[in-house]
Amino acid sequence: MRLLFLGDVMGRSGRTAIKAQLPRLREEWKLDFVVVNGENASNGMGLTGDHARFLLDAGADCVTLGDHAFDQKDMLQFIETEPRIVRPLNFARNAPGKGYRLFTAPGGRKVLVLQVLGQVFMKRPFDDPFSAVEPILKSHPRGGLAHAVIVDMHCEATSEKMAMGHYCDGRASLVVGTHTHVPTADAQVLPGGTGYLSDAGMCGDYNSVIGMDKEEPLRRFITGMPKARFSPASGEATLSGVFVETDDRSGAAKSLRMIRVGGRLEQAVP
Repeated sequence: MRLLFLGDVMGRSGRTAIKAQLPRLREEWKLDFVVVNGENASNGMGLTGDHARFLLDAGADCVTLGDHAFDQKDMLQFIETEPRIVRPLNFARNAPGKGYRLFTAPGGRKVLVLQVLGQVFMKRPFDDPFSAVEPILKSHPRGGLAHAVIVDMHCEATSEKMAMGHYCDGRASLVVGTHTHVPTADAQVLPGGTGYLSDAGMCGDYNSVIGMDKEEPLRRFITGMPKARFSPASGEATLSGVFVETDDRSGAAKSLRMIRVGGRLEQAVP
């Protein structure tokens, strides 16, 4: 299969770029399945039901969330009605929605998408992500029940993301980090056939401080004092993520490429 994962969508700029670019990319790159992390799509903090529909209508097959999963309160109800939204598996025991889903791609092929939150440097004490993914990977073997397995590791520390990549090697098709909004340059296929990237980056305006308008973050760094709320930068967004080709029989990644389309960053396509 030909799979695309796009990093954190940041505000209106990111949503606009998704709508403008993703339908064309699906056709040109002959994509079978697209996952988009949407947890910052609504004013940089969470995701509303309307904006979730917007991303899905633009061509996402699945939208993952993150630590801001329920910052927009209507998501508490919306996620129960929309099976294409995946929240973190280890968010909270009684959180609505599900932390993994098995989707059907063209040709009847199955794609498992799961998301977990890391623990290192995170503001809230989430449950252990490694023990959270274990039973899901065991019950959905790569190349068996699932033709492809995608793990979204949403956390701060690159070390924790790398550890998850090696933990899932041979069992996932792709382990990709999200949350820090800066694309890393370590795309690789691990020894067991798992594609890996520490962070997909964001779909947002990179003339910013991780997607936020520069003025208020700079003020806080320089003075230590807040004056206003953060607001997403509004310039042209770069779509950032990773493209992976998998083998249907084994579920292993055959190749992967970092993706950057539009905006300020150097362009990169499959």
